Amino acid sequence: MRVMVLVKASKDSEAGVMPDPDVFAKMGAYNEELIKAGILLAAEGLQPTSKGLRMRFSGSERAITDGPFAETKELLAGFWLWQVKSFDEAVEWLKRAPFDGGTEIELRPVFEMEDFGELVTPERRERKDNLRAEFEKRPG
Repeated sequence: MRVMVLVKASKDSEAGVMPDPDVFAKMGAYNEELIKAGILLAAEGLQPTSKGLRMRFSGSERAITDGPFAETKELLAGFWLWQVKSFDEAVEWLKRAPFDGGTEIELRPVFEMEDFGELVTPERRERKDNLRAEFEKRPG
């Protein structure tokens, strides 16, 4: 099963404050553990919302709102994508993350093709598999 680990933003992350060097080193070591365990599929930090935008879709209309966005507690500062045996395993790994100081993390399962039942026809599965193969061939 895949899970998305969502790291919530803070006033510091939204202000573009870089992490303390010790915290940065601890996170690097933690990520190495995840890689060695075969769990880590992706991990990225996000730039502050002042460098982003939101787009709202309404029919054919597109409305853009430039950042920054006010509700820090609703924003993301980064994410991991993990491949684990169970949700409980993800929780155990998350407990070991080197966070402190009120950091909030959201952990959510990722939909797999099987979750969509009959909506996934053999043709759709083949198309997805072909697209995945193309994606994995991409350089870099």
